[in-house]
Amino acid sequence: MSEIITTPPVSSTGRTLRTEEMILNMGPQHPATHGVLRLELVVDGEIVVDVIPHIGYLHRCFEKHCEHMTNYQQVIPYTDRMDYVASMTNEFGFVVAAERLLKIQVPERVDYIRVIMAEFQRIASHLIAIGTYGIDIGAFTPFLYCFRDREKILDLFEMTCGARLLYNYMWVGGLSHDVPPDFIPKAKEFCTYFKPNIKELNDLLTYNEIFVKRTANVGVLPADVAINYGCSGPMLRGSGVDWDLRRDDPYSVYHKFDWDVCVGKGEMGTVGDCWDRHIVRAREMEQSVRIIEQALEQIPEGDVHAAIPKRIRPNPGEVYARIESPRGELGYYIVSDGSATPYRIKARSPAFSNLSVINEISKGAMIADMVAIAGSIDIVLGEVDR
Repeated sequence: MSEIITTPPVSSTGRTLRTEEMILNMGPQHPATHGVLRLELVVDGEIVVDVIPHIGYLHRCFEKHCEHMTNYQQVIPYTDRMDYVASMTNEFGFVVAAERLLKIQVPERVDYIRVIMAEFQRIASHLIAIGTYGIDIGAFTPFLYCFRDREKILDLFEMTCGARLLYNYMWVGGLSHDVPPDFIPKAKEFCTYFKPNIKELNDLLTYNEIFVKRTANVGVLPADVAINYGCSGPMLRGSGVDWDLRRDDPYSVYHKFDWDVCVGKGEMGTVGDCWDRHIVRAREMEQSVRIIEQALEQIPEGDVHAAIPKRIRPNPGEVYARIESPRGELGYYIVSDGSATPYRIKARSPAFSNLSVINEISKGAMIADMVAIAGSIDIVLGEVDR
C-alpha cells in the first residue's frame, strides 16, 4: 500500500505555513480596503502572523501614456486620475516639475491661487480619509458630516473651473481659469464656517471612547521604520517625525505663510499608532484653513495666462520635483530629449511607499484591527497602481 504524501501549504511569498495557520483574503473588493486592494492575511486563529498586499488591480499605464502625448500640457488630465480624491495636488506637482525643467517663472497670482486650491484639496482629501475611517471603525454619522463639508469645497472648485473631481486646472506656466469675482468672499465664508466644524468632528469621532480604544496602541509605526520604508505625509508625521515639504523643501509661496507642522505625540497611546495618524490629519485641516486665510488676504493681481508658453519644447535634461500631497511626498521625475513629448515620466507615489509598511505594523494584531490599520494609511489605489 503506497504512502500518502501531503504537501504543507505555502503563502504567495513561498513561506511554508504551520499547521495551525491559514490564509485569509481581504479584497480585492472588500469594504475595509479602500479600493481594489487584496490583503493576503496569514492568521493563527484571530492573530495576524503575516500580511502580503497584492496591488495592480487598477493599473492604467500612467507613465507610458504620458510618454506618448503630443505635448506636456496633455499630461495633466492623466495626473488627475492618479490620486483621484486629490487631483489638484497631482497637477500641482507635475506643473512645478515641468516649470523647473523649462525654467519658467509663473506670476505670483498663479502661485497664490495654486496654494489656495491645493490646501482646499488637502481639506477635502482629509475629510474623505476621516469620514471613511469612521465607517471602518463603525461610526456612520461623521461620514455624513465630512461629505457635507467636502461638497462645499467641490462647489468652489466647480465655480472656478467647471469640474468637481478631475480638474485639468493647473497648466504649465499658469492656470486654465482665473478665480471668478465671488470666489474670494465665498472661500472666506467657508473658512469661517468650517473652523468650528473641525472641533465638532473631533468631539464626535476623534475623542470618542470607542474610537480611541479601536485605534490607540494599534498599528504602531516607529519613526525609524517609517523612515526606512520611505513613508511620508501624515503616515510619517504620525510617528513623531517633524517633516513637511511645504516647510522643509519649500516650493511655490508656502514660505510666505505662518502655519505649524502637526506631528503625533502619543496622546492616547503610543507614538505612531492609528490614533496619531488620524489626529495629524484632523489638525492639518486647521493649518490648511490658516494658510488659505492668509493667502486670500495677500493674493496679488495679475494675469494667470501670462507665462503659459505657446510651444513647450524643453532643452534635453532631467528634473525631479516633489510636493506635499495629502498622502505625503508626491514626486515627478521628467526626462526631456529636446522634443515636444516627454521622453520619460516617473511618478513617485506616497501611498505606494506608505502601503509597503503594512506588514511591519500588522504582525500580532487581531483580524478586526487590520481594518483600523489599513484605514489609517489612507491609500488611494489609483495612485498606488498608477
